[in-house]
Amino acid sequence: MLTISHYTKTYPGGKTAVEDLSLHIPAGELCGFIGHNGAGKTTTLRAVAGVMSFTQGTIAIDGHDVRTDPIAAKAVTAFLPDNPDLYEFMSGIEYLNLIADLYDIPARQREERVRLYADAFALTGDLGSAIASYSHGMKQKLAIISALIRKPRLLILDEPFVGLDPAAAHLLKGYLRELCEAGGAVFFSTHVLEVAEKLCDTIAIIKDGRLVRYGPTEEVVGDSSLEDVFLGLVEKGAE
Repeated sequence: MLTISHYTKTYPGGKTAVEDLSLHIPAGELCGFIGHNGAGKTTTLRAVAGVMSFTQGTIAIDGHDVRTDPIAAKAVTAFLPDNPDLYEFMSGIEYLNLIADLYDIPARQREERVRLYADAFALTGDLGSAIASYSHGMKQKLAIISALIRKPRLLILDEPFVGLDPAAAHLLKGYLRELCEAGGAVFFSTHVLEVAEKLCDTIAIIKDGRLVRYGPTEEVVGDSSLEDVFLGLVEKGAE
């Protein structure tokens, strides 16, 4: 579903944010992307989503190269950044209809999906209100709903649990698993290591722009915990 090969991102001035990163996430897999602040997680996720250029390597989503075939790649992808930019002058339902229009979701399907997810996240009663009046958590829920209604083949999320109450976080975990069971894939970053350890099929750990550990969660964690593994890598460096 997602194949990243020798991805490198160097900024003007010579600073390399990510160097020679390669990983493959097949359909049905939920991969957690772990790293300290500034490690290169957000840079990588934005490149995968096609909203940031990169220096070397290739990224393909469902067989579509994000640089040479960007429209096809984005058509099967939903990206939820860590601080979603929403059109705050719109109401919640206007925003969701805009997203549905952009992705050609038929009226009946969009109504069913919006009702399903808005009811689940307890946002139905607020969809008629301006997004500017929403709390941070409500905006996060709206952004999540806008991603889920697209039924993407690949869902990319940057710190998706920040700002969510426990009930909403629990719901999101279930929806991520459902998407994978339906043949999609999920690639997300998080600092909540306990969530990643329990939820993810695979874990990728990045340190100072380099991938230092990648594999099935049980192999990465071993007899320890993800927190212990991560802290060991951060403090001592990759073995």
